Amino acid sequence: MAETSKPNVGGGRGPGRGPGRMGRRGRGSEHGDGAGGGRTGDELTEKIVYINRSAKVVKGGRRFSFSALVVVGDKKGRVGLGLGKAGEVADAIRKGGENAKHTMTPVALFEATIPHDVYFVFDGARVLLRPASPGTGIIAGKTVRAVLESAGVRDVLSKSLGSKNAANVAKATLGALSQLRLREDIYRRRGLSLPAKPEAPLPQPSTE
Repeated sequence: MAETSKPNVGGGRGPGRGPGRMGRRGRGSEHGDGAGGGRTGDELTEKIVYINRSAKVVKGGRRFSFSALVVVGDKKGRVGLGLGKAGEVADAIRKGGENAKHTMTPVALFEATIPHDVYFVFDGARVLLRPASPGTGIIAGKTVRAVLESAGVRDVLSKSLGSKNAANVAKATLGALSQLRLREDIYRRRGLSLPAKPEAPLPQPSTE
């Protein structure tokens, strides 16, 4: 777990280091420094989106606590987001992964992309997702990419607007995915049958 080694080293520094310096490193992960790596187990992919460290000044020094935002998915249309808090980085990541597994929700996908455009707002974060042709890849930032990859999306266009807060961006992306609906599902919920696809016209014989 290469993701947990860096916060452990930073968190273990003596009380002479102020929390502001480590806070800047934590905010660097907000843009996806920790989202590139992940671990797999039981056919689930776990990606660390953001690790934050907070310090409380007590008698005798500072008391540090960590929070980890984790995305878990099976890359087959199910994804979840969880936040874990603990006194150690490894415990925070473990709690975040467990919370994410308990909140996994299905996502409607169309082959390797999404069925239609979707726009979602969560607090100050706004995320726009659009379908893409095969081979396009995931055009997105690190935080949005972590959620989309965990859900199993391979071709998509996205734009993150507004706030850059990793938690809000990840929740906005998850909310956008939850709004996706397949054409078949919409017809079935309305009690309608799918219209038959028009047949290709037969070639007409040449009169020459």
